[in-house]
Amino acid sequence: MTNDPTNSTNTVDEEPEVVEPELPEPADEQAQEPEPEVALAEDAATEADDPAEAIDQARDPVAAKAAKADEYLALAQRTQADFENYRKRATREAQAAQSRGVIKLAKELLPAVDDLDRALAAADAATETDGADNPLIQGIKLVHADMVAALARVGIEGFSPEGERFDPQHHEAVAQMPVPGAEPGTVVEVYQRGYTLGDSIIRPARVVVAA
Repeated sequence: MTNDPTNSTNTVDEEPEVVEPELPEPADEQAQEPEPEVALAEDAATEADDPAEAIDQARDPVAAKAAKADEYLALAQRTQADFENYRKRATREAQAAQSRGVIKLAKELLPAVDDLDRALAAADAATETDGADNPLIQGIKLVHADMVAALARVGIEGFSPEGERFDPQHHEAVAQMPVPGAEPGTVVEVYQRGYTLGDSIIRPARVVVAA
């Protein structure tokens, strides 16, 4: 059997397969992998190192709500105070308007009361003369009493300052004359009664003053 030199040569000449060794990864790439964990650790360390700041951050919403509540409370208090002031002002204005209306009506009625006063004074003088008790005079007295009572119900009171010291705030002098036994400056006669509403003078009394 003859050996084929050609086949022998092909078998000997085959080159072995070269396997390249695996090289280690660069050091930079290995160092970059744990960065996220390091960053998280640093954040946790920062939070752990400053607990006061964390508490302050938790308190901020509570403080904001408390400030808002204080603002609403102050607004409610101001509104209530404004309403109370308005109510008091409205009450004063209503009372003042009522007083003005009463005074205006009283000034219209007082001349009629003055006429009844003079009629009763003349009737009393006539009664002393003839001693008669006239039913007409009784009727005038009743009308006069009713009008005076109606004025009193709304706070209007008459006054007669005879014998008192003259007061220009309450009296109006229509005459001044010497009167034996009377002290100068004293009211010796009341020509027309005065009327008051509370502390206000509706009409001063018209008087004669001793000189």
